[in-house]
Amino acid sequence: MSEVDVQIPDWPLQRTCPFSPPPAYKELRQGPPRLVRHRGGLAWLISRHEDVREALADPRMSSDDQQPNFPHRILLPPWPRVNSFWRMDQPEHGRLRHMAMPEFTARRTRELRPRVQDLVDELLDAMAEMPQPVDFAQAFAVQLPCLVIARIFGVPDGDIAFFKEQTGLILAQDRGPEAPLAAYEAMSEYLGDLTRRKAKEPGDDLISRLVHDYQNKGLLTHDDLVGIVRLMIIAGHETTANLLGLTVLALLSHPDQLAELTADPGIAPKVVEEALRYWSISQDNIVRVAADDLVIGGARVAKGDGVIISIPSANHDERFFPDPELFDIHRDTKNHVAFGLGPHYCPGAPLARLELELALPALFARFPGLRLAVDVDDLSFREGALVYAVDGLLLSW
Repeated sequence: MSEVDVQIPDWPLQRTCPFSPPPAYKELRQGPPRLVRHRGGLAWLISRHEDVREALADPRMSSDDQQPNFPHRILLPPWPRVNSFWRMDQPEHGRLRHMAMPEFTARRTRELRPRVQDLVDELLDAMAEMPQPVDFAQAFAVQLPCLVIARIFGVPDGDIAFFKEQTGLILAQDRGPEAPLAAYEAMSEYLGDLTRRKAKEPGDDLISRLVHDYQNKGLLTHDDLVGIVRLMIIAGHETTANLLGLTVLALLSHPDQLAELTADPGIAPKVVEEALRYWSISQDNIVRVAADDLVIGGARVAKGDGVIISIPSANHDERFFPDPELFDIHRDTKNHVAFGLGPHYCPGAPLARLELELALPALFARFPGLRLAVDVDDLSFREGALVYAVDGLLLSW
């Protein structure tokens, strides 16, 4: 890797507007991948749309976080396999991922539709009884995906508050290492106990099936079982909850497009896809190490070099998405990479889409006068977290 240069930017890059990715990406997209400086040294930053898609699909890009030069954004305990299959390469990645996937296929997600719709309606009923203004994140956005993913895995509803708190601490990397590490260990301990209880008293849930189909047959260790559940529960609610809040904010900020949604709820999928592209809430946590020498976007990446793949930059590449800074539900979004690409494509994508597509039309139909209870300038955004979000979205109607 090249010598350190004073012009090498620090990563993560900084936002200047809460509605847009860091503006430095626009300049970086004008040329080949560049080196950036992170806490562990240097890494290549992949920012152009075509380069990001190529990097995501290249099997020479290793996800193994135990390799030297791996550009860690999140602070976790130093023992291996803490991120389950998210940080594994083939064939181990595919072997473990396959165990959980039957619950997250498009077909299985369609079967969940009535149950998710019932939860949406119940939460909106409860929200209607709350004194205004209501914190939408706490009243609805967090509750819906938490309840859905908890019931899939067989986690008691009463433990949802615990998971919400621990997940927030794990992903809030701007608070120093102590709180995320303590939260990670607390969640792991809880899930270890829960999986042992499921082994003794199985139910109609994914943890019980993983125990019966794989752990009891010697195909899955206890630690890997905990890792799968921990990964899917964190990823399965935090991202959807955050995107729900941000999408409501985007629609309230674009009343003409909100009017189209309320007039025709059938366009909800278009709204969701544009929200996925526009917000790109995964803040550069797609990181790799080159397992071999390769060339990408004109840059020669050596074996062992760290690589950062920027989803926000790719989804705001003006050559593929004209006027990317505009929220436009009518644009062509079919090539966005909000859920990744290739073997590591987000397994929960169908479920996230379902929750958003059901929740958004129902929310605005139930509260036709929904509005922000504070000025946009007074909103607080979670810029230092691994997954972007707006905090304290106070709403009235």
